[in-house]
Amino acid sequence: VQLQAFGGGLVQAGGSLRLSCIASGRTFSSTTLGWFRQAPGKEREFVAAVKWSGGSTGYADSVKGRFTISRDIAKNTLYLQMKRLKPEDTAVYYCAADVASSTWYIGTDKDEYEYWGQGTEVTVSS
Repeated sequence: VQLQAFGGGLVQAGGSLRLSCIASGRTFSSTTLGWFRQAPGKEREFVAAVKWSGGSTGYADSVKGRFTISRDIAKNTLYLQMKRLKPEDTAVYYCAADVASSTWYIGTDKDEYEYWGQGTEVTVSS
């Protein structure tokens, strides 16, 4: 599985951005696609994830109600719509795929994801 993320940029606090991630290669019906982020000096953390087939989602508490994850199966594309952005959302955002996931499970640990995109940088100014 190859993943290519894009859509990052500089935005003012309160603004919006939409990240995209194009997936290529083989995925399975139970595959989970997720977004993680890593701020300078911090560990990579879970943001949101979606089951590729069923569409079930999971979110980190810090982004619930502000971020929405979705996928377009026909376009093999994962999205992260980010609204009401805060300076603390500043990070490099990575898309990732967990192809070994079971049907209903959505992992939140970065070590559960086998494939990673290159990252796209999001900077939120105050």
